Amino acid sequence: MSFDEDAAAWYATATRGDEAPATELLAGLAGDGPVLELAIGTGRLALPLAARGLHVDGIDVAAPMLDRLRAHPGAAGMHLVHGDMTELPFEERYRLVFVAWNSFFNLLTQDAQVRCFESVAERLADDGVFALECFVPRDIPVGGYVEPDAVELGGAQIGVWKHDPVAQVIEGQHIWMGTGGITVNPIVQRYAWPAELDLMARLAGLRLVERWEDWERRTFTGSSKSHVSVYSRA
Repeated sequence: MSFDEDAAAWYATATRGDEAPATELLAGLAGDGPVLELAIGTGRLALPLAARGLHVDGIDVAAPMLDRLRAHPGAAGMHLVHGDMTELPFEERYRLVFVAWNSFFNLLTQDAQVRCFESVAERLADDGVFALECFVPRDIPVGGYVEPDAVELGGAQIGVWKHDPVAQVIEGQHIWMGTGGITVNPIVQRYAWPAELDLMARLAGLRLVERWEDWERRTFTGSSKSHVSVYSRA
C-alpha cells in the first residue's frame, strides 16, 4: 500500500467506529503491559492504550505515519521504529503484541508472514499473547472488479481491484473523486485464511487460544467476514 503524506494525513483522522471495544479488549489482554503494535500507523489504537497508562511501542513501514504519531503529545515515551513487521528490533519482552485493520496482510509473501509470527514469538513475554485482526477472504471475485467504498455529497470513493486467488493477492486502487479533484491510493495485500494463520503460529511455537468475529467478542462462525485471533506460547 502507498503510505505517503496524503495517506498519513487521512489515517491521522480516520476512524472505524470500533476504537472503544478494540481498546477495551486489547487493554484486557495487555494486563500491566508493555505493549507492541505492529503497523502502528498514526496511533489510532496505540494512543488510547497509552492514555490508559500502558507503555506502548510500535513499528511501521511508513515514515510519514510515524512522523505524525511522534508529533502527538500522547506518544511521548513510545519507542517507534521505521521498518516492516518481519524483524522486530526491540529489547523488551511484551505482554501483548498486536496488529489491526488487516495490516498483517501488507506482508506480501507467505515466507514474510511466517517470519513475522517467528519475530513476534521472540518478543513475547512468557505469559504474552499475539492478537491480530484480519478479514476472512470469502466471496472475493476472481479477476478484476469494481466496488463502491463511500458516497457523500462532496464526492465518492470506489475501489478498483484485481484478485489472483492462486497467489492469494489482491491489488488495486482506492480512488476518491470529489470537488477538489481525484486522489488515488494504491494497495496490495496477500491474504491468508484463518487456518493458514493458525499453522503459521504453530510453526513459530504459538497456539490459538481465542477467536472472535470482532473486537466486541461476537462468536466467530462460518459466515463471519472478519476475525480477531489471539495466540499464546504453545
